Amino acid sequence: MSELTQVLRHLAPVRDADALVDASTGDDAAVYRLSADRALVVTADFFAPVVDDPFDFGRIAAANALSDVYAMGGRPLFALNLVGFPRDLLGEGLLDEIIRGGSETCGRAGIPILGGHSIDDAEPKYGLVAVGEVHPDRILTNAGARVGDALVLTKPLGTGVVATAIKAGAAAPEVVRRAVEVMATLNAGAARAAIAAGVEACTDVTGFGLLGHLHRMLLASGASAEVRAADVPLVEGAAELAAAGHVPGGSERNAVDLRGAVTWTAPLDAPTRTLLTDAQTSGGLLMCVAPGAVDPLLGALSGAAPAAAVIGRVTAGAAGSISVV
Repeated sequence: MSELTQVLRHLAPVRDADALVDASTGDDAAVYRLSADRALVVTADFFAPVVDDPFDFGRIAAANALSDVYAMGGRPLFALNLVGFPRDLLGEGLLDEIIRGGSETCGRAGIPILGGHSIDDAEPKYGLVAVGEVHPDRILTNAGARVGDALVLTKPLGTGVVATAIKAGAAAPEVVRRAVEVMATLNAGAARAAIAAGVEACTDVTGFGLLGHLHRMLLASGASAEVRAADVPLVEGAAELAAAGHVPGGSERNAVDLRGAVTWTAPLDAPTRTLLTDAQTSGGLLMCVAPGAVDPLLGALSGAAPAAAVIGRVTAGAAGSISVV
């Protein structure tokens, strides 16, 4: 049991019939039914800077928060800013750029930022409360994976490794540029493609890494999976940085938490294993799609997401178990 799971067990059970999705399922956002054809999708996310440029940090943090709405099949409606920032640095213009970056991303998503909350904090932090809506019968959840489904990923992995290398001054400008481009890309197009193709199970890949989020999805669905490591897209340069030792603490914890769930049946090198459990920021959507819908999904993803990779399949087996081949 992870430390987070141990903490969440203290939440009081939810007994409201209109609370369609809560923390108990490990899904990306809460969903609350308003009527027969409308439900709210609500999430909150914020973190410390993962890149040096404050404008890019704002863009990435906002895209990351909105991703949870998209992962549930929802349409964002509006957002609120969440800010922690050192009061003594307010005159430097850094927070202005962070907020401007978040506003730029929300503008691309077609939603307003209606306000928010800030605190004096020694370490800068930024994110959003994101509010969206979805039809109660069309929610994408962790629990919809079916044996035989293909696994499709819409962004390359490695942003956690790149962010760690940035802190050490070891990431080349082109690698940083590519990672920022990936992290700042909204998952809006990927979500539209998922809905059009009839995807029923979806999650976004963030702090628990690809295998961690897949594990949670499989637990909720009562299934297992096979992942083909060679087919998983990676941010250019990330493998070299992982080999050089630029591995986030979160990625190392993910690997430890998954020891009983993942079987490595292929002779993979250490950097590849690292990247499969790398803690992502604003990662892509991981979808489970019926075999007959794979080609339509890949066609809809073309030009709508940084990647459109079939990386494995859902299999019959112990719930939550993963074989990496």
